[in-house]
Amino acid sequence: MRKYFGTDGVRGKANVFPMTASFALRLGQAAAQQFKNGKKAHRIVVGKDTRISGYMFENALVAGICSMGVDAVQIGVIPTPAIAFITRSLRADAGVVISASHNPYYDNGIKFFSSEGLKLPDEVELAIEQKTDSMVHGGEVSISAENIGKAYRIDTAVGRYVEFVKSSLDKDLDLMGMKIVMDCANGSAYRVAPMAMMELGANVTTIGVEPNGTNINDGVGSVHPEKSAELVRKQGADVGISFDGDADRVIFTDENGEVVDGDIIMGICARQMKLEGRLNKNTLVATVMSNYGFEKSMNGIGINLERCAVGDRYVLAKMLEGGYNIGGEQSGHMIFSDYNTTGDGMVSAIQLLKVMRRTGKRLSELKQFIELFPQVLINEMVEKKVPLEELTASAALIRKAEEKLKGRGRVLVRYSGTENKIRVMTEGDDHDEITEIAQDITKSITDEIGRK
Repeated sequence: MRKYFGTDGVRGKANVFPMTASFALRLGQAAAQQFKNGKKAHRIVVGKDTRISGYMFENALVAGICSMGVDAVQIGVIPTPAIAFITRSLRADAGVVISASHNPYYDNGIKFFSSEGLKLPDEVELAIEQKTDSMVHGGEVSISAENIGKAYRIDTAVGRYVEFVKSSLDKDLDLMGMKIVMDCANGSAYRVAPMAMMELGANVTTIGVEPNGTNINDGVGSVHPEKSAELVRKQGADVGISFDGDADRVIFTDENGEVVDGDIIMGICARQMKLEGRLNKNTLVATVMSNYGFEKSMNGIGINLERCAVGDRYVLAKMLEGGYNIGGEQSGHMIFSDYNTTGDGMVSAIQLLKVMRRTGKRLSELKQFIELFPQVLINEMVEKKVPLEELTASAALIRKAEEKLKGRGRVLVRYSGTENKIRVMTEGDDHDEITEIAQDITKSITDEIGRK
């Protein structure tokens, strides 16, 4: 079991353990020691989003990295996927991201990329945790003064990433005349996203491009797509694009102002890739949370859907395992592995705009072949996490529900990864039926465990 790392790095409230400056320094030392791995490691890339606490964590991490004889390359405020790209581009030993994604400004997080721009496997995160604990309890490794690392900034990262994103659009296409509303969540995409789209010829109206350290995700971004939807309708724009705070996920609105989530965008892009012969093994990867109707719709056009656990790291693991080149989540985390090694909101946006340009169709037309089933999700706090198979009555009820919905719906019951919370999701063609099933299962579980 990992002690500090969750599904996407170490995360928590800034200045509250483990998200403290002193812990970040030790984490930087431990990571440098891990990536050094007996060789003469030379540099680790460090980037961040726009949170006010990012300055504190950046300095602490850099100090820890340099104290272990490794150079720190600071690239400032830039999207998370850009850090994966720059790490590969610079042939660095690792990349560090200081961000809490879509969370409020008072939260922050630290996550790592390998030299290949990949999220770290569980066993590597566990090794870093163990080294961190050793550092915290006095096991610091001594580095001689002449071998201490250097810290330096590079100013070319933004330009490099913009060109990288633009290169994911086919050379025979541009965005001339396309009217786009873009919400950058007052986060890390506030400069690069409008720049890339405008350089490709789009007419861009922006929201959330005035970060002040405390307004990231505050009423804007992918968790509030209604902002861009309203402006799309008002301006008669072609599409709305809403990023989260670190721009590794994106949600869209069509020209009518209707929200279009990651499932539908993946489906549209996968269908086009299949038509063009670019969809590896005619398969896309989605998580257990993706809609059952989405799976049925994809199967109906000859595309297989492979499911995995929630989290973009697990999506990528399944993609690498099967040799697939598209995968993602409802939330807007989408991985197009022909272009980047992690979820990339800007590359995802380009892929959808590419389909719109190539087909000449509006987003409302492109999404019509996907029919989503009604979905009910109930979250309930419980006293503790008891393995579901040990809850005799509830397990029997779940099996009965699964049999009842077989072929026309599904049941998904799981615990939250960070809280004592049970999540019960049902999907099917009858909303009243799946609501009753979800309520009955939730009541049974909370009766057996106890509500918190």
